[in-house]
Parts: sequence; structure tokens; C-alpha cells
Amino acid sequence: MGATEIATPGYTYRWVAIDLVGDKRHNSDVTIQGQLLWEPTEGAVADAAMTRFRHAYAPHCGNSSELHSWSITHPNSFWNAAWDFCGVVGDRGPGPAVIDTGMRSSQFFPGAEMCYAENLLLGGNRSGASPVAVISVGENGDRIEITWHQLRQQVAAAQQWLRRQGVQRGDHVAAWVPNTPQALVAMLATNSIGAVFTSTSPDFGVSGVLDRFAQVNPKVLIAADGYRYNGKEHERLSELNEVVRGLPNVRAVAVAAELGRDLPISIENVPLTDWHQLLAEPVGELEFVRQPISEPGLVLYSSGTTGKPKCIVHTATGVLLKQLTEHQLHCGIAPGDRVFYYTTCGWMMWNWLVSTLASGATIVLYDGSPMFPDPEGLWELAATEQVTLFGTSAKFLDACAKAEVKAGSHHDLKSLRTITSTGSPLSAEGFAYVYRSLKSDVHLASISGGTDLCGCFVLGDPTRAVHAGEIQGPALGCAIDVWDEVGQSLYENAGVRGELVCLEPFPSMPLKFANDPDGERYTSAYFERYPGVWAQGDFASWTKSHGFVIHGRSDATLNAGGVRIGTAEIYRQVEQLPEVAESLAIGQEWEGDTRIVLFLRLQPGQRLDETLSNKIRSQLRVECSPRHVPARIMQVSDLPRTRSGKLAELAVSDVVHDRKVRNTAALANPESLQEFADLPDLSR
Repeated sequence: MGATEIATPGYTYRWVAIDLVGDKRHNSDVTIQGQLLWEPTEGAVADAAMTRFRHAYAPHCGNSSELHSWSITHPNSFWNAAWDFCGVVGDRGPGPAVIDTGMRSSQFFPGAEMCYAENLLLGGNRSGASPVAVISVGENGDRIEITWHQLRQQVAAAQQWLRRQGVQRGDHVAAWVPNTPQALVAMLATNSIGAVFTSTSPDFGVSGVLDRFAQVNPKVLIAADGYRYNGKEHERLSELNEVVRGLPNVRAVAVAAELGRDLPISIENVPLTDWHQLLAEPVGELEFVRQPISEPGLVLYSSGTTGKPKCIVHTATGVLLKQLTEHQLHCGIAPGDRVFYYTTCGWMMWNWLVSTLASGATIVLYDGSPMFPDPEGLWELAATEQVTLFGTSAKFLDACAKAEVKAGSHHDLKSLRTITSTGSPLSAEGFAYVYRSLKSDVHLASISGGTDLCGCFVLGDPTRAVHAGEIQGPALGCAIDVWDEVGQSLYENAGVRGELVCLEPFPSMPLKFANDPDGERYTSAYFERYPGVWAQGDFASWTKSHGFVIHGRSDATLNAGGVRIGTAEIYRQVEQLPEVAESLAIGQEWEGDTRIVLFLRLQPGQRLDETLSNKIRSQLRVECSPRHVPARIMQVSDLPRTRSGKLAELAVSDVVHDRKVRNTAALANPESLQEFADLPDLSR
């Protein structure tokens, strides 16, 4: 390995060369973990929004670390300052910004009234904003530009249609759609009248869709006739019949003909409207319903580890307050920027992306495979559309590295200022790859949070250095720490793994879970391990530079290729097959990422062969999504379970990863774990 020091206008940075040959990284006695890769110059630090915010509201703080300490010790001052600096539109009302009565009961801006959709749609009025609000590019090359004026007109048309269907404040509108402008318009129209929006992506099968939407009983369903992925068209009209049949409360359906299919007059005797046609109808004035921050606005979904996915009810405006600080202070997003994130409408990063409209940015949407027609497609998109922030997953960056993509040499990425990576931990080699082969003077920000908060707990800081394999620091306004098993802080113990926790309330905490009247599931999800303290479910450690390393999930959620998947979703499909008695899935750490491994206990006389393996993969691909398909399927004689009969997924994961099993005393059949040790098929 060699290191090179380079200086360019506005930046100094240092990158460390590593060798990548095909899919294998060469082993070396020298590690690049923690090595300095980039740091901003004094001028860049002085110009950063983070610094301007600090000088304006906390001039006694000498740097962003001190600013973070101030933000969590003086939450009223910080969130009032964030409201002003970030340009929130709404009536702040009297009283303090925060009434802190504990993690579960605290209130943010209890006297305020605001509208999430209004804030996003007025982003175009910010000084410096482009006339274009949305750029949408399809896998087939189709490109659409939508101005702020056109976007408001489309939202007004959708708003009036929703009202004609009887949608009122508090009703639910669901969207089963690809990442096109139709999803954005549907969300904004729903929110503008005080209704609650929820969405998922069209690659989910009928079971996956109903596991989510049936829990919130939507009044209106917005869908697409299909979607394109990896050069193929995937029709969804036939599955739409089953979805509507499973949603008895739906009184109207609108379909966006993304594939140009002929649409029926009705679906399951429910009237069907052509979405594109209704958006083209003459409209009146767009109206906004402002409401208290404590009102529900969005429903997102957990990954379904222990049953059907939990319906996480968020306050849209609380989410906006949190995300505005992430966008403007941590990512430096400003009016006129162009922001891209590779995401689907079933991932919280879609919500994160579209919210950048409130900061006056132009959003760039893409729907399709990130590797189609070749691994450089998204980088070409970034160059063509002059993207300033490019968001993606660690898995995509790793795939680019394995494909030896050198986008910095082939495409003009001069506009690209920030690359954000999330979904799974970005390896130190992945950091080095970005600086070596993509862009050497870019701010690479590894970020981590979740659907639970629809935002980030730890993320980038444009005023601090970037070190290989490390997240730069905690989110402003979030009291983040890493605790050991007995609840002691590991702040002074760099490199020691523990649980990522948040000690104080934040505005994007979920309002509740749907169908959880006593809040028992909510408490169990976040506050059971450390009473009164939010446990995120991530293994993490502090670094010497007071950043973070995320080591993976500390619960049974799978995180394969940057996509969180619940084991229960897999079990429900696999165990429908007559050959399968029981199944257990884990995420195996593999080549810098995570892959799904599925273990089966089959019915007597059954044997796992290629036919059964293919049958299982097909079932998961069709009924759930391609991301649910395991990389390895293996037959075992028994599966470990607790004394209460629950499968012990974490115990199997510990054995596979050669870790000490944490609590064998809780197992009814601990001897079954021996079968999972040193399996040859898991070493290739």
C-alpha cells in the first residue's frame, strides 16, 4: 500500500491505495481502518452551513463536536435555532421548543402548526432554487423534468381527486408504486389534506404488500401497472386484483400506466382511475392543512423479524424537523443543489430524499436496476444531471469496486460534492475505493439510522476529517452513545463493541405502532433492553476520533445488500411448502457485506435437492421480493429454540460467526447448535 497527499482548491485530502483483483481483496499486514482519507480546508470549514449555524446560535462552541454537546444539553435553544436557520414554514406557536417529560412522552413545539407538504412545495421559493423541482429518469432512458409550478399543479389535481373519494384528515392512502414522480405527487397530495401516507415498492408480491397495507386499512390505493428492472418489464395488474381483494376498506383505486398497459374500468368492483389523466385535469388552488406536530402523517414498516412488519406511525412534520438538520447542517444541501438517492418507495431513504425539496434542492429520481445496463449507469446519471449529493448503499459501492468501475476517469463528476452511503456498514476498503476510483475531493459520509426514526443517528460532518471505515459523528440534537451490557458508556473505550443508544428524545421518534393500543410492542422494540433509553439494535463502537463504527445488527433483522429484511417474512413463505417443517434464517457476514443463509428442518423422508431449492427461491422471489432470496440454503436435523419455543436465530448467528453464544441457558435444545459449526458450504 502507498499513501498520497494531494492539495486542490478548497480541499486537502489523503487517500490510501489498496489492491482489488476481481472479487478478492488481498490480505495485508497493514490495515487502512481509521486512516485519514480526506479533510476540508479552513476555507471549506468556514463556508459550511454547520459553521455558519454555530457562529449564529452557539458562538461559544469552537467546533462541531462542541456544537453537538450544546445541542443535547440545550435542546430548547438548539431546536428553536434549527427552526429559524432551516427556514421552517409554519406557525411556531407559544411555549418552548421541547417539553421534556421523558423519552416516550416529550413534546416538540407543542403549540406549532405546520404542513409537511407545504414546506416541500415552497422550497422552490428559496433564493437560489432552480426552476426545476424534479428530474425523473427511467431504466429505459425516459427522462422527465417537472418545474415547481407543474409539481404544485399536479399535487392540486391529486388533492382534489382524493377529496372526491372522501379522503379526510386522518384517513390512510397507500401507494404500491415505483420511484417515479407519481409516488411523490401522491404523498404530497395526501399530506396536504392531513391524511396519512404509506408506500411500498412494486417488487413486493401480494403477501408482502398485504402484510403491510392491510394493517392500516387504506381508503384509497394508488398503484402502477408494472415496473422495469434489469431490462425487463414486470406487470402488476393481475396481482393488483388480489391486493385490492385483501384491502376491503379501499373505495377507489388509481393506476399509473408506467408500462402503457390498457387499464380496466374497475378492480374487484372498485372504481379505477387513470392516474396520469387525473393529474392533467384543470385544477383550482392548492390548499394546505396545517396541523400539530403530534398528528400522524406517515406510516413506514419494520422488516418483520418476529411477525408481520410493524407499522411505524410517524409525525411527518417531526420527521421533517429532524431531516432538515441532517440535510442542511450535516450534508450541506442548499437551494439549487441536485440530490440523488438510489432507493425504492419502500425504504425510508425515499422519504429522506424527497424531503430535500424543503431546502430548495432539485431531486433526481431513478427507477430500475443500479447496474443496468452496466455498473457505470448511475455515475453517468450523476454526471449528466450534475448531481451534487449522490446517495447509495455500501453494497452498490462494493459492487462497483469489484467491477473495477473507475467513474472518476470516465465521467465528469465536478459537480459532485458529497457521497452518502447507508444500508449496511461501508468497509474501510470501500472508503478507499471511493477516493481512488470515483472522486478524490468528495466528502464521503457514511450514515446510519433507520426506519424507526426516519433519519440518522450518526452521519457525516463536512467540517471534520474522513477516516476509512468510520462514521464521522453523532447527529446534532441526538444524545448518542454506545453502551455495554450493563448500561455503562463505552465513550472512553474506543473500539469496544456495544449497543448504539440514544439517551434523550428527538422529534422524529415514532408516534406509535399501529394496532398497538397499550404501546407494549413499541416499548419492547426500543426500550426493553435499557429502560427509558432507546436501543437502536446496532452493534457499534466509538473511534479514537470520536466517530463511530457500525458492526451490524444486534437483533435478528437481516441486512442483506443494505436492505433490512425480517426473518418472519421468509418463514411465512417457506413454511407454506409441504416439504418444509421449519426454517431459520440468519445474515452471514461475507466479503464486506451480509448474505442470507436459510436453514431447513424438512418433513420426514424429505431431502433438500436442487428442485426444492429452486422452488423455495421462486416462492420468495414471487411472494416477497428478489432481495428475500437466500444466498445459501442448507438442511439440518434440528433448529435451536428457547424454552418458550421461539427460534434462537441469534444463537445460530453466533455459532456461524465463531462467537460465544450469549445465553445457552435459555435454550431448550442447546446441543442442536453443534450442527451449525464449521459448515463447509458457508466458507465459499
